[in-house]
Amino acid sequence: MKRIGKLYQEICSIENLTLADAIARKGKSKQYGIKIHDQNREANIQALHLALVGKSYQTSKYSTFKVYEPKEREVFRLPYYPDRIVHHAIMNVLEPVFISVFTSDTYSCIKGKGIHAAARGVKRALKDEAGTTYCLKLDIKKFYPSVDHAVLKQLLRRKFKDQNLLWLLDEIIDSADGLPIGNYLSQYFANFYLTYFDHWIKEVKRIKYYFRYADDIVILHQDKNFLHTLLTEITSYLKEQLNLTVKENFQVFPVVSRGIDFVGYRFYHKHTLLRKSIKQNFARMLARRPNKLSIASYYGWACHADCRHLLKTLLSNERIQGLQYNLIPKSLYRRQNKDRQDTESGDSCNGLQDRKIKV
Repeated sequence: MKRIGKLYQEICSIENLTLADAIARKGKSKQYGIKIHDQNREANIQALHLALVGKSYQTSKYSTFKVYEPKEREVFRLPYYPDRIVHHAIMNVLEPVFISVFTSDTYSCIKGKGIHAAARGVKRALKDEAGTTYCLKLDIKKFYPSVDHAVLKQLLRRKFKDQNLLWLLDEIIDSADGLPIGNYLSQYFANFYLTYFDHWIKEVKRIKYYFRYADDIVILHQDKNFLHTLLTEITSYLKEQLNLTVKENFQVFPVVSRGIDFVGYRFYHKHTLLRKSIKQNFARMLARRPNKLSIASYYGWACHADCRHLLKTLLSNERIQGLQYNLIPKSLYRRQNKDRQDTESGDSCNGLQDRKIKV
């Protein structure tokens, strides 16, 4: 990979910092930190510019809180000024560089490469039934907390040669153990940390059907023994090259009997279902007094699976008899009308456009 330099000056510019401020505040203008920053906005941007140029910037102290859905995680949070502005300023410049080195099979926290893009990729692969008989599914044990700073810095130096930029990235990396969940930069660092592994899988091992969403990995192949051998090689590569450990719950199994539990769906060769926990959360949400956007969100998620009967059952609940179609995203509405005309598509949302969904 070609090394890139002369990026730091662009990151530090007043114009880029002002743009980063505008992007970082989107949808959050009422937050306390933004209101405080706005009391002296221009002076703050100028001071941040000077701190970056003079290399006196230091990451602020983190605050932490825990979330419990779908499992317990500790989330780290930095002040809006100066840290979140700095992170966006960095990514304004570096995001195209990072994306250029990611493989096409890398998903999560990339524009246009989210859950539904990953789902579409798996569905396309499963059309080759003979070549996708077996699935290797694995993930990495405590991935974010386990990222080795020395290894990450070494990988960044393989791509960037601007010493001032590397100083700033090092300062942010060393501000917490591993990669702090909740940091804007962490999601890009995480994908970059595994991108050389992705290239090894695709270009050295020549795996055709490979999908990675964050640290969740799915590999499809026609030979079960090949996948077991590959698992051994993957385990060794991750340990020796990245100081990471494969979680003990790895699986090699026939797709036809179990389906592939990945990105909220369970994929089979002929159909796709919602993950059981997603269906349960949908039902629990409807049992409460749901807000309209929550219903539309779950409805959209379900429309990417073959669950027409589930939708009819849940959406007949008397508590949602007032929701009209204008609350369903227009793209989904257009998709429903398109699928309605295609009698062979079998989409789970067929016929539901004639149904009045209300709260």
